[in-house]
Amino acid sequence: MGSHKDNREIIAAFLFIAGLLAALIVPSQADAKTVRVVTRENAVREQCRFFAPVKAKVSYGDALEVLSEEGDWFMVKFEEQEGCIHKSAITEKTLKKKKTSTATAETTTEEEVALAGKGFNPQVEKRYREEHPDAEFANVDYIEGIEVPDEALLEFIESGGLKQPE
Repeated sequence: MGSHKDNREIIAAFLFIAGLLAALIVPSQADAKTVRVVTRENAVREQCRFFAPVKAKVSYGDALEVLSEEGDWFMVKFEEQEGCIHKSAITEKTLKKKKTSTATAETTTEEEVALAGKGFNPQVEKRYREEHPDAEFANVDYIEGIEVPDEALLEFIESGGLKQPE
C-alpha cells in the first residue's frame, strides 16, 4: 500500500501533465495578433488576391485576428469568417475613435485619423484650401462617392489588356 506522500506525488504529476496538455491544446489568446482596418471600408476575400470573392465587409477600426501572413496579404479572422486582406488596409497600431458624448472642437474623427496616417490633417487641408481658393472640393467629394463594383473594374482591366494587381 502506498503512503499519502506517494498519492500526493501521483496527483501532482497528473496535474502537471494535465496542465501541460491543456497549454498545448488550447491556443493562447495572448499570442493572437490583432490588427485594425485603416480604410473607410474594405473586404476580407476568399483568396489572397484582388477581385477574389468577398467573404466579409470590414470598416475603419474593425479588429481582425491575424492567422498568417502571405506576402503582401494577411489571412485573418473576422466575425467567424476567415479570409485575406491586403496589408495596405490594416495597421497594428491602436486607433482612436471619436467620443460619442459631447464632442469638443479638439475631438479627432475616425476619418481624420485615417487621413493623418496618409499625411493629411485639418491644418494641411486648410492650408491647401487657402493656397488653392479655386479648387472644387465638391467635385472631389462627388468622385469619392462613386462606387465601382469589382466585376466592372475587373472587366475594365481585362478589356484594356492591363495586368491584374496581385
